[in-house]
Amino acid sequence: MKNRVRQLREEYGWTQEQLGRMVGTSRQAIHAIESEKFEPSIWLAHDISQVFQCPIEEVFLFDQSERKSRATSSRRAYEWQSENCG
Repeated sequence: MKNRVRQLREEYGWTQEQLGRMVGTSRQAIHAIESEKFEPSIWLAHDISQVFQCPIEEVFLFDQSERKSRATSSRRAYEWQSENCG
């Protein structure tokens, strides 16, 4: 998932370890989020946005992320099945 965690963290002058301590996770988890190798839980995403004093949508960029919602992919699969298996 696209995000601005690194950018915001650097603007605040925090290390990954400092941010991790503030939100109750490891430096490695912060690194994985910043490098888009790990998508945080909604609770962790909320906590991260809170320490930056930003709405969650300004930290985590859902519209720019490649992965679409499960609802969207499920709807497409249902539509395909309805068109091709009936």
